[in-house]
Parts: sequence; C-alpha cells; structure tokens
Amino acid sequence: MPIRVAYQGEPGAYSEKSTRELLGDNVVAIGRPSFEDCFRAVASMECDYACLPIENSLGGSIHENYDLMLRYDLKIIAEHEFRVNHCLLAKHGVNREDIKYAISHPQALAQCDNFLRGLGIKPVPTYDTAGSAKMILEGRLPADCTPENTAAIASDLAGRRYGLNCLNEKIEDDDTNFTRFLLLSRKDVSQFLNPKIPAKTSVLFTLPNTPCALYKALACFSLRDIDFSKIESRPTVASVLNFLKFKSQQLGMKARNKADLPRFRYCFYLDFMESQLHPNAQNALAHLREQSEFVRVLGSYPQKSRLAGPVAQEVEELKRMAHLDDNDISLMTLPSDSAATADPLKIGIVGFDTFGQFLAKQMSSKHRVSCMDLSHDNSRDAEKMGIDYYSNFEMRRFLSDLDVVVIAVPLVQFEDAVSSLPVADLRGKLVVETGVLNSHPKAVLLKAFGNHPDIDIISSHPMVSASSRGTEDPYSAASSWDGRPFVYEKVRIADVPRCERFLQIFEDARCQLIEMTAEQHDGTVADAEFVAHLTGRLLLDKQLLPPTPVVSKEYAALCDVADMTAGDSFDLFFGMFKYNDRARLHLTQMKENLSNLERQLAAKEAYLEASNELKNNDRQRLMAETKQLLREVVREGGIWDKDALGTETPPNR
Repeated sequence: MPIRVAYQGEPGAYSEKSTRELLGDNVVAIGRPSFEDCFRAVASMECDYACLPIENSLGGSIHENYDLMLRYDLKIIAEHEFRVNHCLLAKHGVNREDIKYAISHPQALAQCDNFLRGLGIKPVPTYDTAGSAKMILEGRLPADCTPENTAAIASDLAGRRYGLNCLNEKIEDDDTNFTRFLLLSRKDVSQFLNPKIPAKTSVLFTLPNTPCALYKALACFSLRDIDFSKIESRPTVASVLNFLKFKSQQLGMKARNKADLPRFRYCFYLDFMESQLHPNAQNALAHLREQSEFVRVLGSYPQKSRLAGPVAQEVEELKRMAHLDDNDISLMTLPSDSAATADPLKIGIVGFDTFGQFLAKQMSSKHRVSCMDLSHDNSRDAEKMGIDYYSNFEMRRFLSDLDVVVIAVPLVQFEDAVSSLPVADLRGKLVVETGVLNSHPKAVLLKAFGNHPDIDIISSHPMVSASSRGTEDPYSAASSWDGRPFVYEKVRIADVPRCERFLQIFEDARCQLIEMTAEQHDGTVADAEFVAHLTGRLLLDKQLLPPTPVVSKEYAALCDVADMTAGDSFDLFFGMFKYNDRARLHLTQMKENLSNLERQLAAKEAYLEASNELKNNDRQRLMAETKQLLREVVREGGIWDKDALGTETPPNR
C-alpha cells in the first residue's frame, strides 16, 4: 500500500519535491492548505507522515512548525536537506523576452531579485510558488498580468504538474539556498538506530530564571563530549506555559506573587549529534531534566536523509512497484475535508451556569449554540453572549432542531436532567455528558436511552482547570483550552461524521484529546479530585489561612488549593462524594489521619513536658549533690562560699 504523506502547498510545491526526493516517486503526496492541517492529518491517521520545512539557510527557522510539534506530539523520524532551485516558468510559446511580470511567493521573488532586475521583470507577490504556476495555467492572474506576459517562479516539478515551459532554471541569486525538511510520524524510530547509523536528536527544554541556567544546561552535553548542530531560543508556546504555570502553582507561586514569574518565558530548541538511547545521551538528558523545568525529546533520527525503521522498509517496497500515474500520487483532499465544509452543528447546552457558559463560548465561534436552564435563570448571560436562551417550559422547542445536546449540570442534578428530556425529541441526536466523573452519568444515559440505538452517546470530561472554572469572568484569557486534556468515550455512535465534527471543536481549540472508557477515567482522577476538593473546602475558613505580610511557598500552596475549589458549587463536591465508591473511605482515612496527628502531637507534648520535668528533677538533684560536695570540701579545710553553702558564717573546722 502506498505511503500517504502530507505536505503544505499546492501540487508541485518545493515541499512535494522534497518529499519525493526523500521517499521516492511512488509516495502519495497530499497537499494541505496549512502546516497545522498537515499535523492534524497525521495525528488523525488520515496520513502516515508529514514532510515539513523547519529551517532555511537564508530565511532562518520556521517557528510555526516548532510550536506545532509540541501541540500534536508527533515524532521526528528523518531529515532532508533540500537544495532550492528556482525556475522561470511560462506557457509554451512564450519567450523570455515577452515576460514583463514574475509572480511567486514573496520570499522566492526576493531570492531572485538580481535575476529579475537584470531582465527588467517586475515582481508580483502571490500566495505560493506552485500556486503561481497554477494561476498561469488557469488564467487567474493579478491586474495587468496575462498568460502571455507573465512567468511564475517555482520548481521544475510545478512546471511539469501544470504543463509550463521552463525558460530558465537555477535563477536564484545565492546558490547556497537550502531548506531542511523534517519527516514526522506518530511513532519514533530511536529503537531502530544502531551504532553504525549517524544519529541526531532534537530536544526542547525550558529553564528557571536563575544565573548561568543556560550554561549549566549546555554543560550536561559538553561534559560528555556530545556535539550540537543547532540551538535556538523561542517564546514559550501556550501548552508549555500552562504546564509551567501549573508547576509553579504546585510550588506555591500564584498570580498574587507575579514578581516570582517573569513576563517573558523562553524555551530552547537543541539538536545534538547522538541518539537519545546512547548511554552518554541518556545521562545528559537525565542531567538536563535536573536543571530544567520542562524537557521534551522531539525525536531521535538518522542524519542526512537516511531512513530507519518501518519507513525505510516501506520505501524499499515502493521502489519495487511500477511507477504510478501522477493523478494517483498527487492529491489535495482528505475525507475530513468534507466535514470542514459542512453546515455548522446545532448544539444545545442543558445547564448554563459558569461551566455551561464556558463551553458555549468555545462552541459558538463556529457552530449555532442555544441553551436551557433547569433551575436558574441565566437569560441575561445568554443575551450578552448572543446565545438563544430557553426556559425549562420550552423543552420541546429547544430540542426540536438540534444535532447535539450537551448536558452540563452538576452530578447530583444529572439524573433529574436526563429524566426531564423527552426521549422522542432526542432521537437521531448526539447526547454528550460533561461531568467531572463519568461512570454514573454513562450508566444513567444507557439506562434512559438503552432501547433507542438512534440516540448517540459520548461520555466526556473537559478538564478545564478549577481556577479557570471558578473565575468571575469565564471568558477571560486565563481560561484557555490550549493544551488542556479532553477525556472522552464514544459510548455509542451511529453517526460517525457528526461525532468527529463535535470532537473537532476541541481539537481546533488545541485540546489534548484522550480517548478512554468512563471507568478508566474515574479510576484515574476520581480519588484525586475528591481529596483535592475536600482539602480545599477544609481550608475555606479564613481563620485557618489568615492574611500575612510574609507569604511562604507552603502558605501560598494552601491558598491555591482553597482558591481552586472556592468557585465550585457544593453540589459539584457532593456529586464527587456521592458517586465515588471510595469517597467515604477517603473521608474516613482523612479523619483517621487527623486523629493520628492529634495523638502524635499530644504524645510529643507529653514527652516534652516529661523531659522538662526530668531535667528539672535532675538539676535539683545535681544542685543538692554539689552543695553536699562543697560542704565536705570546706570541712576538710577548703574555701568558704556563703552563696554556695547558703550560710553567713563559715563552718567550724
């Protein structure tokens, strides 16, 4: 089966040519509109690999792709240094002397500036190199440009793709124009790198704001004679920044102590010339993790266009195949593209408190959202957001035209909310629960709709931080979804495209989508959530955390726990207690731990009192013995000390 590789651009782009140089002519190259679309195609398994530029010898690094590697967690499995050869392309029958305009990407025009000036050709910037060749073929040209007086600057492959004649090749001003491409996959190949294969490893790390932090980090490698090929600093992306903020909160540094957190945070991208599995590299990375706040290995891979692992075997198999037709190996569409052009989903949110509003804000950017409350009246909030609001008396009208029903009520209200929904009006719809625990809501939905297979069900937990959910403004910048886990289970799905379009909302928001069963989810997070909220509620009493002018890390950490739970309702906490079988056990354990602490404190106090009493008794005994000794010394003709002996007159000899 041919390899499917995503690249950015139109057919004939330099990225496609680089892909074919690295993997062979029979690879199926699929052009995508943007770099992120390439990452998404691989992450969703619509493509096997992505071949993307990471740096140019003249233009520098392509930072967007560095950032996307963090968001999508793809691994680098190969690199390719591609020589950029610009060609002057025109329709057949057009001579170079007829050319008055040259269209191409601005960077390509700049790289051929001397050539164009020498011929008196005016550069006209367009969106893409290969796209410019396509524009000449289709006759869609800028003002004053015609197919008879205009040439495109693009690759020779673009010329063949669009049937254009190459008037000149290698027209770039600088012949040292190279672009380094990376081949990205869902799985790494480090285990296939033997000592005979020269390897390279790319790693990202952040450092604390302390003197000589970068020097110490680089020393982890230089002390082990590991060479670098590149190091570059870059502003920290949101997903890493969220992690660092969370880690800072764990250490007791909250927004109230902003002086401890620099406004500008940077991460470092480092390429070193060794496999991450080499003993020296393993020790260096372990040492780096001790120095750094965050470390991620982006991939270990062969140097200089070599291939290793499954991709090498697949390329060898392609070489033995007969050459495929160009229409079969150069594509521009994927199955998911049809979903992107589909009509917006009609989503109804049941429960429009803080969390429901937070969901509505994210979903309403691309879809039609309406809402309904079962107990409270939040119509003013809905009006501010431009969301259609329905009362619980308008249930049937609310449900009549929906594709998706999202239930965003506390756990203790969930069963009542589901029972209030008319089953007949839910048929053909997708029902999504968003509880902090999933097993109970899943059981309720299956019990209520088990006999109605045309009602699709998703059990989910959008893991927004409690601090975001508890803020007065749920639409603030602090409430970012970037990098947040979205845990879900497809409990029962008949309409797969609709399900994928709904999940796409969270993928577009750059959430980390994690598919696991409701039972696995609860086994992972239920106990931790309950204990965290229990501790936070115990600390809500202001007398336990009085204001202090001197804030220690320990005090700030306790304040953080209290703050993160203060904004959540008691119903949420009660739901964690009622629907977690181990909650009572944890509560009992907390009581026992508190009793044990009380006993330990009482025992320590009694011990200290007894020790002090013994010390006093010992002191008194020692004093008495000392006085007796002195009296004996005096009797034998020694000194007389009235204070020591307690007498005004010397004793008789």
